[in-house]
Amino acid sequence: MKTYCLELSGAYACFTRPEMKVERVSYDVMTPSAARACFEAILWKPAIRWHVRKIEVLKPIRWINLRRNEVASVVSTRNVETAMKMGKGALGLYIEEDRQQRAGLFLRDVVYRVHADLEFLASRDPAASATKYHEMFERRAAKGQCVNQPYLGCREFAAAFRLITDPTQEPAPIAETRDLGFMLHDLDFSKPADPQPRFFRANLEDGVVQIPTWDSEEVRG
Repeated sequence: MKTYCLELSGAYACFTRPEMKVERVSYDVMTPSAARACFEAILWKPAIRWHVRKIEVLKPIRWINLRRNEVASVVSTRNVETAMKMGKGALGLYIEEDRQQRAGLFLRDVVYRVHADLEFLASRDPAASATKYHEMFERRAAKGQCVNQPYLGCREFAAAFRLITDPTQEPAPIAETRDLGFMLHDLDFSKPADPQPRFFRANLEDGVVQIPTWDSEEVRG
């Protein structure tokens, strides 16, 4: 597996704690699943897997309280299936009827440096090689190209990204150490109909969070 490094930055970020049922409250630091999604926004294929290894925090952790308008529901899956079969249907949500205000505790002015491995699954694409996908990612990331705009936890918090070729020449992370408590690692999709969250005990040491491997004893369901 080959390791890549991305710098991700944005005005706001929210990596929502799953235990908060009503209001959105962010973790102190970007989660591995959110970091993985940023790499996948640049390149994702069935034959590759991204594994986040390390997250570096480059700016002090700062917070902001915001109140936002959200809708209380989502479009019904049954209505979508009916519309697909019938060729027509009412799938819209009427904001004025469904609007609700929610408070949120978000991060602001964030910059991270994320290290991740690109694993090539030869069984998914026997005719290809790992080099093909390495070159695709390097070309896209260097040019600032992506399939979907990377975001920092919530889609409205777009992330700017930059491919870092030599991390040793970049500024050092913040000089801060703290226990971050249990953090979401990622979702276990072994049962696609019922994905389960898995957590690990996260520690910020001199501005760096080391991410344990998915199959390690540190990651628990």
